Amino acid sequence: MARYLGWRSLSGECVVMVDGAALDQRLDLYSHSPTGFEWGYGGSGPAQLALAILAHHLPNANDALALHQEFKWSWVFFFGPTWEMTSAQIEAWVQRKRQQIRSGYDARQN
Repeated sequence: MARYLGWRSLSGECVVMVDGAALDQRLDLYSHSPTGFEWGYGGSGPAQLALAILAHHLPNANDALALHQEFKWSWVFFFGPTWEMTSAQIEAWVQRKRQQIRSGYDARQN
């Protein structure tokens, strides 16, 4: 199970690690924020972080692209100065979203 950690360095830079290694920003998929990750609000830095987390977790990059904005509003928006999450938490969220989509639920809602 992967473990994702985020914190701010002494200089204020956002640091995100997954299992002890820096998380790839995945600018190859979409460049919301080439200046880096952010969290705690709904902007471009949090969108890049949401995409990077889902792209790391999901085997299909298209799924990450389809779900990352919702993931931003469900999770990344609420991250504090330091945060931690696991692949099990991400997978539970993804499965819930897929079930909502299959049942015709508006996936933009939590």
